[in-house]
Amino acid sequence: MPPPSRLTVVVASRNRRDTLLAGVARHVALPERPRVLVVDDASTDGTAAALRHAHPEVAVIELDRSRAAAARNAGLVAARTPYVALTDDDAWWEPGALAAAVELLDRHPRLAVVNAHILVGPDRRDDPLCTEMATSPLPPIDGVPGHALLSFIACAVVVRREAILGVGGFSARLVIGGEEELVGWDLAAAGWQMAYVPGVVAHHHPPSGGRPRPERRVLQTRNALWLPWLRRPARAAAARTVRELRRCPPDLVSARAVVQAIAGLPGVLRERRVSPPHVEAMRRLLEDQQLTSASRGYAG
Repeated sequence: MPPPSRLTVVVASRNRRDTLLAGVARHVALPERPRVLVVDDASTDGTAAALRHAHPEVAVIELDRSRAAAARNAGLVAARTPYVALTDDDAWWEPGALAAAVELLDRHPRLAVVNAHILVGPDRRDDPLCTEMATSPLPPIDGVPGHALLSFIACAVVVRREAILGVGGFSARLVIGGEEELVGWDLAAAGWQMAYVPGVVAHHHPPSGGRPRPERRVLQTRNALWLPWLRRPARAAAARTVRELRRCPPDLVSARAVVQAIAGLPGVLRERRVSPPHVEAMRRLLEDQQLTSASRGYAG
């Protein structure tokens, strides 16, 4: 097992005290004995106090306002260890998974991301995105088991801290939705590698049922319209925009998303930084795969 000083588990959470406490108990019981750091994203349900009482050995950062996905940045900055396991409050790692990820990152100095094989719910279903990752058309990385990636799933991923911070971490502009994709593009532009490694296993038990959250779909649709203009060449960005608009259901939620996307476009264009050609070539490979799957009747 790697020494605890090599890796920190970082969990960002907001107003999910009981779920967080259950997850943290699993983290501190791991045989790797990693340091655990929780970013309390401006919770109002007593999360920080309950966590300090139940697990005084766990470090807690309390944010004064919610930063959503960008709350992970505070944990990355504070971690200090070379590797960080980013984990949602309803996700946890199999014993030995973190040790395997650390060993891979130690052996491959240009590897920045090890995405776990995520098992969803008590019936341990494969996460659909992991199934998609397993058929990645990107060329394999020499010596690294698994499949090359251009993005990742932030609920269960082990990252090289210096690489993520070096590309600016997670975007505050996006709030939530698509933030991993933007980081992945920037990592690839900076010469870093990412891999989905099925032998590194994590669990994710998201809440079931409940009413759909229109605001979440507004953000996801808006971000899908913004992302191409943040990094892609103009022609590719325009084509992607048209495809995204065609996918939008003709309802009020989509209309709100489009209005927000248009209103925020000047700020997006100020942050625009076109990726180098090799990253666009990777994106095109992945898009071709998605279009082929869609034409055959598969999701994606």
